[in-house]
Amino acid sequence: MLNILIVEDSADDTDLLVIELRRAGYDLKWKRVETEENFRANLNAKLDVIFADFTLPKFSTARALELLLESKMDIPFIIVSGTIGEERAVESMKAGATDYVLKDRPMRLGLAVKHALREVQERAEHKRIEAQFIEAQKMEGLGHLASGVAHDFNNLLGVIIGYCDLMTPGLGTGNLQQKCAGEIRQAAERAVGLTQQLLLFSRKQTVQPVVLDLNETVGNMEKILRRLIDENSELAIIPGKQIGRIKADPGQIGQVLMNLVINARDAMPHGGKVTIETANVTLDEGFVATHADATAGEYVRLAITDTGAGMSDEVRAHLFEVFFTTKPKGKGTGLGLSTCQTIIKQSGGYIEVQSGLGAGTTFNVYFPQVDQPLHITPPVRAQPLARGTETLLLVEDELSVRNLARDILEWQGYTILHANNGQEGLRVAREYKGGPIHLVITDVIMPHMNGTVMADWLKVTYPALKILFTSGYAGEAIFHEGGLEPGVAFLPKPYTQATLLGKVREILDH
Repeated sequence: MLNILIVEDSADDTDLLVIELRRAGYDLKWKRVETEENFRANLNAKLDVIFADFTLPKFSTARALELLLESKMDIPFIIVSGTIGEERAVESMKAGATDYVLKDRPMRLGLAVKHALREVQERAEHKRIEAQFIEAQKMEGLGHLASGVAHDFNNLLGVIIGYCDLMTPGLGTGNLQQKCAGEIRQAAERAVGLTQQLLLFSRKQTVQPVVLDLNETVGNMEKILRRLIDENSELAIIPGKQIGRIKADPGQIGQVLMNLVINARDAMPHGGKVTIETANVTLDEGFVATHADATAGEYVRLAITDTGAGMSDEVRAHLFEVFFTTKPKGKGTGLGLSTCQTIIKQSGGYIEVQSGLGAGTTFNVYFPQVDQPLHITPPVRAQPLARGTETLLLVEDELSVRNLARDILEWQGYTILHANNGQEGLRVAREYKGGPIHLVITDVIMPHMNGTVMADWLKVTYPALKILFTSGYAGEAIFHEGGLEPGVAFLPKPYTQATLLGKVREILDH
């Protein structure tokens, strides 16, 4: 249906125009106006084309075109006249008219409309692509911001967790101080989880996929998930039988589970039931045809269902957008579901939501099955923290992180030299006369001189010197931005007392 507005004082000429357009194959809905008042009343975004006679006794084509341009509506404006000359036609086109057709050549009307509609479609597509480009630039900027915030946040969290670990052994057991230290550490660990979301959003989180059994992963998370559910709510886990194996990062799968369960809990403020199910499913071509980004094949489905209030079509349409949240101010970051979608896509999977107002919500997550052996994690045996007597050079621009690492290492017997950037690190190493420096622990990104450049200069003088790089940036980001070579010793921040001492001992004893 072509919705047109005809600015014309002659009813006969209007009838001829309508007949010609119908002959060209168009099904029409039309209205004729001949005054500015009527033109204004009928000008709206639902119009497909405006036709205007060039000569009108009560209204002018120029004024009609001016009003259309002021409205900012992208509606083709075609002049139909028997008196317009070539010079005036060119002036009208320059003023913004789409085309002109002489009344004695009505057969051009259908072609003019076809070209005009195509131009509108091309402009709309150009605007869509332009908007996508702007959005991509904005998201890239947010990604850099998120990465920078996560880096600084990691430093603060490392200090909190590190000093909790140092302080706890001296507090005894069963007293208020020990409980307070434990609560502080747990809060910091939850904050680390938020940092990982920021890193994932900025595509700068280290991903370590392994072949795993989803039932086992859900089972290992059960205690944590039950703690997330309110006392007046029920959690039911229904594992599928003989489900296939998937390849994903176990930590990220846990993150998806926690985010979706927290979402389900928040959707049931007065209590309800959350059900977690797994099953083998086949996504066929019919499913793929109605679900964008899905791929046909064999999958393992993870379904999280709640009995909450459900959501509207409008909310569902924006559900996975970054920073979109329906929670009250201060109650949600808007990163949870977008993080889930990113994790699932990184694993080659697909996520969909089924919901309706008053009907609860189900998130279906599909992970592609793999025909590979399960990854077996060797048991971890608790060992006493290793002590040492070696001399270490600690180079870190963040004072609180440097003080923490120095305290941890000195309390374990090491002699610590320290500097706040690469240039000072070179000076400290050059001026130290107390014997060999056995290991340099350095941040990568620092002002004045970064850790990799400093390490290169040190190795010129001390070829056998061992280097341990640390950073709050993780994964590909630090190897690209910091100039690290694959295979170098690297410890991501925030590190704990145990991970720092273990890594130092590992390098020194290698």
